[in-house]
Amino acid sequence: MGSSSGSTSGSSFGIEDLPVRDELRGKSPYGAPQLDVPVRLNTNENPYPLPEPLVERITERVREAARHLNRYPDRDAVELRTELAAYLTKTGRHVVGVENVWAANGSNEVIQQLLQTFGGPGRTAIGFEPSYSMHGLISRGTGTGWISGPRNDDFTIDAVAAAEAIAEHRPDVVFITTPNNPTGNAVPPATVLALYEAAQTARAGTGGAMVVVDEAYVEFSHGESLLPLLEDRPNLVVSRTMSKAFGAAGLRLGYLAAHPAVVDAVQLVRLPYHLSAVTQATALAALEHTDTLLGYVEQLKTERDRLVAELRALGFEVTESDANFVQFGRFDGAAGSHEAWRLILDQGVLVRDNGVPGWLRVTAGTPAENDAFLAAVRALPRELQTSVPVGDTPAPPKEQSA
Repeated sequence: MGSSSGSTSGSSFGIEDLPVRDELRGKSPYGAPQLDVPVRLNTNENPYPLPEPLVERITERVREAARHLNRYPDRDAVELRTELAAYLTKTGRHVVGVENVWAANGSNEVIQQLLQTFGGPGRTAIGFEPSYSMHGLISRGTGTGWISGPRNDDFTIDAVAAAEAIAEHRPDVVFITTPNNPTGNAVPPATVLALYEAAQTARAGTGGAMVVVDEAYVEFSHGESLLPLLEDRPNLVVSRTMSKAFGAAGLRLGYLAAHPAVVDAVQLVRLPYHLSAVTQATALAALEHTDTLLGYVEQLKTERDRLVAELRALGFEVTESDANFVQFGRFDGAAGSHEAWRLILDQGVLVRDNGVPGWLRVTAGTPAENDAFLAAVRALPRELQTSVPVGDTPAPPKEQSA
């Protein structure tokens, strides 16, 4: 009989005892707390359930797909990519063909495939933080070195400082999130173009650098998509999701638009038959109801703007938002923002303590949900705030969306 000293059943054995890669040690998985409260406004979900006609159409399409589940799905998802291309062409001011589009299980898998293709051991990626934390997490998960680039105090990107960081570090992949999560502000096209040119110059002679514009929230923007910037820029990628505007967070469908060579390249790392037949059928049904779903987006944009106006009227500082959420503060550092989060939760409303000291983030919900949130905010003690007197409206950020 062997010794029991090596048993893994004891409580003392943990992840630190496993041969985990060094860059993953001490890290935490991505996630947001889900608590059983009346109003949940912490994960940027679309609050409107899918309309009944769409639910019925999904049922029809999935029923048909179920008849063929003994066979593998279309591994290239040609029908789905064709419809996604039509949607982008209709809404994005830029003609996109099926050869320009790739789809995967959520925009996170799109990002993972891009990093598996263009990043990896010995290569680096840069993002301008605070921004979407999964860019850094997936970079580390693919063995790609992560560089945190600078932002201004108002959370905009200083094009000059960012270009200098790119010139210094010569990253292989550059992430630009617009509208930015968690702050909500959009990045002007001129800034994106400046960083694209800086990235190509920094990597001259190596094929250049890939620049990924993450447009997960673009349908909620006051401006327009940056899809037209794809013209004559083969190293530019625009990533999207159906989780937000399409109200399909549970579907897990993300996609990208790029030069056909990029689409060919990411297929080198995709898993076989990665998109199930059920996923493809459900996404196709949703795309048939685009006009209805974008009508909900317009309602949410109105509610988002109401939250901005009312929070400012209450004396809070608010970051300009082109997304379906609002970042507000300023509270007295990390302790103040966490205390405000707790007091709002005590009123039955869950918002996001997103790790930006002095700030919280709230998702735009239904009118009733937003009313409940505003009532909870009105009850906050004023001493939690720092420098913004009641009734004052802070000047908008210098950098506005296009």
